[in-house]
Formats: sequence, C-alpha cells, structure tokens
Amino acid sequence: MAEAISIQNLQKTYDSSFQLGPVSLSIPGGIIAGLIGENGAGKTTLIKSLLGIIRPDSGQISVFGRDMNRDEAQCKEDIGLVLDNMFFPELLTPRDIASSLRSIYKNWDDALFRQYLKDFSLPDNKPIKTFSKGMRKKLEISAALAHHPKLLILDEPTSGLDPVVRSEVMNIFLQFICDEEHSILFSTHITSDLEHCADQILFMDGGQLVLNKSRDDILDGYGILKCDEQQFALIDREDMLSYRKNKYNIEVLVSDRTAMARKYPDCVMDAITLEDLMILMIKGEKPCQVC
Repeated sequence: MAEAISIQNLQKTYDSSFQLGPVSLSIPGGIIAGLIGENGAGKTTLIKSLLGIIRPDSGQISVFGRDMNRDEAQCKEDIGLVLDNMFFPELLTPRDIASSLRSIYKNWDDALFRQYLKDFSLPDNKPIKTFSKGMRKKLEISAALAHHPKLLILDEPTSGLDPVVRSEVMNIFLQFICDEEHSILFSTHITSDLEHCADQILFMDGGQLVLNKSRDDILDGYGILKCDEQQFALIDREDMLSYRKNKYNIEVLVSDRTAMARKYPDCVMDAITLEDLMILMIKGEKPCQVC
C-alpha cells in the first residue's frame, strides 16, 4: 500500500516573521500519526499545505501516491477533515449539510451519513445552533467519514469535549484505522489522547520537524533524569538532550532512560509523557550552553 502522506522538502515563508521547513516526512498507511508542538510551531501551516489551502514555496506533497499539485481534486477526495472550530453555518441542519456535500464529493454516501447520525443520536432536521459542542463534533465527524476518505486530518478534534464524548470520539478514530488501509494525521494539544492511540509522533518547533519517532520509542525509551547541582556537573553533556533547572532540582531529558539509570545510579530516573517531552524540548536549555 502507498504511503498515506509523503512530504519532501516542504518550505513556506511568511515575510520575515515565520518559515516552515524545509520539512520531509512520511506517514505509512494504517496508522495514527500525532502532530504536536506549541502554538506557532508550524502545525497549521503544514496541515493547510496538505489540504491545498496554501501553496508552499517549494517541496512536494503526495497523498496515497498522488501528487497534490497534479491531482489535487482526487487527493482531497481521499481526505476527511475534522477541525477544532465548527465550520458549518449554524442555521443549517444535518440534512442541509448532506445536500451541500453531496455535490462536492463524488463518493458521498447518504446512507452512511444517516447511519452515523443514528449512531450518534443526532437529529437530521434541527439547526446546528441547537447542538451542543459534543453533538457538533459528532456531526463534523459524520460528514468527514461519509464520503469514504482514506485519510483523516484532525486539527484539535477533541478540544473542549468532556471525557465521555472524548472517549467516544477516540474510539471512532481507532475503528477507522482498524482495517490498516486508512490513516490519521492528528494534531492536538491534548497529548494524553496521543499516548493512547498514536503510532507515530511528529514534533514541530519553530517551523522545523525536530522529532519523528514511534510513540513506543519515546514513551518506553526517553526519560527524565532528576539530580542536584553536584550530580548535574558530573553528567556527560552528550547524554543530555536538554535540561531545565527548577527550584529544588534539575530535570535532564535523556533518550535512553535504562542506560542512563545504570550510568547515573545516584540520580532519580522517571518515565516520560508527551507533555513532559514538549516542555523540556521547547523550554529546556541545550547542553552546549553549559559546556
């Protein structure tokens, strides 16, 4: 099966204020790739480039082997989109939404859309303005899936949802990829969602892709070594990815916590979360600053 997404040397510059890339990455079919990074890191620019909303200055984007520049219409047919903010006009009903999208997507499936509405207990004849945020999100997911996409692009899809609805939504996404022929690119600040479902983690900072590893490699391998000033002075700089001094100790990000625990037995070694990783890589200092 072709890669779900292939990006080669993608670059976009906005005056002198921001530059994306160059970014190169690939996302295999049948997985969930989590896209993380602070606001302004370049995640939205990357997603908009994938969707053809903005034109990059250079680089190549392929979706399931199709070049976005040469076959944009078919690429978009293969993509379902779920955003943080609802983009359907609030005066419309789900029935109205189906009527509009039927003319846009050649693979639009009315029966499938109605089935999702039934599964989600969503009325098809009430205006969207009467829906709760959870209902709106379910409607958006229903619309995204009803044209049989191969790839879902999710931008903060669970933001603001209560834990019960979030769990329900996450189960839908997991079902989507269970046949190993569909893929998801999932951008979120709720990194705990990715710890439960993502196969691959893409970490962006300052317009660059600074980390591209499997979730298991990160959560099972990386760690936080905690030490005092005297212990910190004895740690090899090459063993540090970054560090942060706190009021009571120093936290050091390491890429092999098992080996580092053996090497520095007097220090405390903790497992890591994706949130810890983000904070230490973005806010932490680099070891060259203390060389």
